[in-house]
Amino acid sequence: MDALFSEGSSSSTAPTSPSSSPLVHPSEIDDLKLSQLPQVRHGLEEYPRNLSVKDVCFIGAGYVGGPTAAVLALHNPAVTVEVVDRDPHRIQQWKSPHLPVHEPGLDALVRAVRKDSEEETQSASQRQQNLVFSCESARALAKADIIFMAVNTPTKMFGVGAGCATNMTAFDGAMRDVATYAKAGAIIVEKSTVPGGTADRVRKMLAASRPGVPFEVLSNPEFLAEGSAIENLTTPDRVLIGSAATPSGRQAARTLASLYTAWVPSDRILETNTWSSELAKLVANAMLAQRISSINSISAICERTGAEVDQVAKAIGLDARIGPQFLKAGLGFGGSCFRKDIASLAYLAESLGLDDVAEYWRQVNTMNERQRDRFAHKVISRFDGNLVGHKLAILGFAFKKNTGDTRESLAADVIRVLLEERPSEIAIFDPFCRADDIMRELKTVCPDVSERDVVKIHTDPYLACSQAHAILVVTDCDQFRNTPGKKPIWTHNSNFVQSCAADCTDCRAHSTRPTTEAIEWPRIAYNMVEPKWVFDGRGLLDVAELEKLGVRVDSVGRRTFH
Repeated sequence: MDALFSEGSSSSTAPTSPSSSPLVHPSEIDDLKLSQLPQVRHGLEEYPRNLSVKDVCFIGAGYVGGPTAAVLALHNPAVTVEVVDRDPHRIQQWKSPHLPVHEPGLDALVRAVRKDSEEETQSASQRQQNLVFSCESARALAKADIIFMAVNTPTKMFGVGAGCATNMTAFDGAMRDVATYAKAGAIIVEKSTVPGGTADRVRKMLAASRPGVPFEVLSNPEFLAEGSAIENLTTPDRVLIGSAATPSGRQAARTLASLYTAWVPSDRILETNTWSSELAKLVANAMLAQRISSINSISAICERTGAEVDQVAKAIGLDARIGPQFLKAGLGFGGSCFRKDIASLAYLAESLGLDDVAEYWRQVNTMNERQRDRFAHKVISRFDGNLVGHKLAILGFAFKKNTGDTRESLAADVIRVLLEERPSEIAIFDPFCRADDIMRELKTVCPDVSERDVVKIHTDPYLACSQAHAILVVTDCDQFRNTPGKKPIWTHNSNFVQSCAADCTDCRAHSTRPTTEAIEWPRIAYNMVEPKWVFDGRGLLDVAELEKLGVRVDSVGRRTFH
């Protein structure tokens, strides 16, 4: 999105130079009275509920702002929660039946709490609807007791720190509005993923713009996994709140915590200083990504030997010191978080003169990039280095299942490599991604790509796979599994009821788009063309069952004998 403080924005229009970066210097306020604030506190004392909080504002109506605001509104019916964004189209989507974010359970949640008009009245049997979406940021900021910063913070792609540093353009733009319109005493909460030291930077910005006006700045990072964000929000394993080590900072943390304790047990709320909170977010993602790159490095060894990566992962995962999480080999990690946060962590280490630490973490990203390149080149080698005249079908474009998010798509990088070999067609099917989002992401890695040329996007997997010489499973959608005994269901949404204007493109798309529980692999295999290859980039398929259909299967982390 092009909106300045839209959380989903990928625009980058101004530099964030090291001279003004918060990366190098620790927060002076955080270190002021460190003895009064333990590094981590488990189970804060009981919080008074909603300490004078009547209005909450989220800046940024994206993947973080919208779902978080909806859950907060659900559990705090006496609090008005307003989400503002400068993109009127995105705000209109949040008000419509077609939300801009696909998350299981989100549609029903938003409908339950969304206030569709100021004049709307509720019957006595209904809960008060208290979630508002608007573009009126000045009005919303002026009355908000707590302001959540949920804007996009992408990697800076120009100037000093290009490819590593965080681009703070959208964040800084939103903060200028906060400094202008926020009422005295408002609590500013970092929800966006930001470089360490940003809270101190925000405090200085507010002090310069509104000298003498009291504000408190907290760090409250999100720990959401797309595809399960609502579950992560409703049953979080922890809520992290970083504050200044001052009485007013502690009070602000307690005020924010009082909103969470409406549904989160107190012993899951952890308090730290803001530097620790900001760094913990980066480290959490880096550690998870490290496990993915580690097991993928082992999958490469397995493909050259007789070992099977799933068996190796199970064996080591049974060790309680290691555990089974994030040991599933595949194409690596995509999405808007892991690569960006590792780059930011490496840049922080480099800024502190820790070059060896920076290089260590950069290697995690390097291994991730090599994994998808290795997969694409494996496809090419199976065709003896010649894809000319061959049709390839791609199942899945989103970076993971149960989301329509195309950012940092693994499929885009695979397609980029395959296009260089000039196949006759690359057909793409994804159950949730919109065609315009797919093409937009593809153009970031293949600027000359055109849907009218080699790449075709389909809303029907059977049409996408028909007459294909090879099928690549790129996203771990449950719909793509071929588990024996699971009854395939594939029906068109003929009962869809249009509820918008007659010319609503989203309504037209939903009325013709199929929904699925499982695709019929026998039907797909029958309509393929020799040599009938299936490349399983997620270790998703039952290889033996699929080979009974007369196709050849190459699965990540397994040596293939064909």
